Amino acid sequence: MHLRRAKVTDAEAVAGVYIGSRAGYVAFAPLAHSEEDVRDWVKRVLIPKRRVFVVEEDGTILAMMAISVRRGAGWIDQLYVAHGRTGRGYGTFLLQCAIERLPSPIYLYTFQENLGARRFYERNGFESERFSDGADNEERCPDVLYRRNGKRSPKKPVSERAHAPVADQVR
Repeated sequence: MHLRRAKVTDAEAVAGVYIGSRAGYVAFAPLAHSEEDVRDWVKRVLIPKRRVFVVEEDGTILAMMAISVRRGAGWIDQLYVAHGRTGRGYGTFLLQCAIERLPSPIYLYTFQENLGARRFYERNGFESERFSDGADNEERCPDVLYRRNGKRSPKKPVSERAHAPVADQVR
């Protein structure tokens, strides 16, 4: 498992993880834009203008995350694991990356119906702060705002403990 900053040359793979994960795990909230538009956004906006990290194994990108700082707080703007690859520590690896790089508190949104993601974030120290009817998101699906205080790291799963420290420590 290797963590690094995404490059524009990774755009197709990053978009593939995003689109595949959305289709596989949150089909109840279809993309608000065409796949072509999403791929273009990843290539022209997300990777070149945001802090995007990827997790790869054997040269294959299996997870992606975009983070930012707004009004002094950290934000996880995107965190997606390739469809069929959850439960292997990739998401936890990315959360550790975010916790190391972002100021506290850290916020993120997820859909209320995405129970797997909600359990994952709650297991890793995030608490629900506000539920909405989805009127403010592009998909118009009810969402929940999560907040995590402090810098305490999430408990690493056994599968991750054997790996070397996070590579490419880029802040």
